[in-house]
Amino acid sequence: MTQERFKELLKPIADGLFGKQRTRYGERPHYTVRPVGMIVEDLCRIPEEDWALYAFSREPLNGKFTDDQRRDLTQQAIACGRAYADKLAAQYGMRDPEKLAARLGLAVDFPDVPQNASRVLFAEFREPNKIHIYMDGVRKGRALLGEPGVPHALGGQLDITKLLIGHELFHYVEEQYKKEIWTRTYKIELWAPKFLHNRSTVSVLGEIAAMAFTRALNCLPYSPYVMDAFLVYGYSPEEASGLYEEMMQKAGRTPRLPDAAPQALPADASDAAEG
Repeated sequence: MTQERFKELLKPIADGLFGKQRTRYGERPHYTVRPVGMIVEDLCRIPEEDWALYAFSREPLNGKFTDDQRRDLTQQAIACGRAYADKLAAQYGMRDPEKLAARLGLAVDFPDVPQNASRVLFAEFREPNKIHIYMDGVRKGRALLGEPGVPHALGGQLDITKLLIGHELFHYVEEQYKKEIWTRTYKIELWAPKFLHNRSTVSVLGEIAAMAFTRALNCLPYSPYVMDAFLVYGYSPEEASGLYEEMMQKAGRTPRLPDAAPQALPADASDAAEG
């Protein structure tokens, strides 16, 4: 895939860091472009559990749940991701996602952009043991780390590559523990004749858990869902601003406009991340 084709795929608004986009039909909406620093400052304030409605909006079975159920399942998925991060850290005596991937026998490579992909991807896990980190998006993200407001919000030590590896590493862990890990054992009953059972996993729970997993490994004071908007900003500030509006609204917050007075994060970033 060429970089031009990769950018073309961003034209329908990018709905997820790891390529879970929905195709939108008709005239594309237009969004007020915000500075990237404003976007990450506001998104870093959203507590981890308050990403529930945004996360579930990407779930094909979303309509099967109430908001209370979405929030409850999000909390359980977060707990699952944290538990497996702690389990691996204790077992191998480290939290570095790249080193953990090597110890677990995964092959991690760093191509520029995906080949033959029909959707935008920044990283992906491919069975049985491969992780691809697409460096065009990583480089664009790194270029934004020095923008006003970004270092304060994201912290000066953010390693985008390791954050992405951590997320994809969880999907490998899911496969290794698929008979017991909660994100695979939790299922809902779908419609079927009375004499049959049609039970399905809920794919978004694995994504939520993967976010909590990489957050724990990378010791981040905010949800990695912030990266959905941040990395898209490197390709399209307008599309990233649209994601920002959606994220804020689904978290019950009001998106700011560019001329709004800037609000500095509290000195303790962990306090900001927790509410």
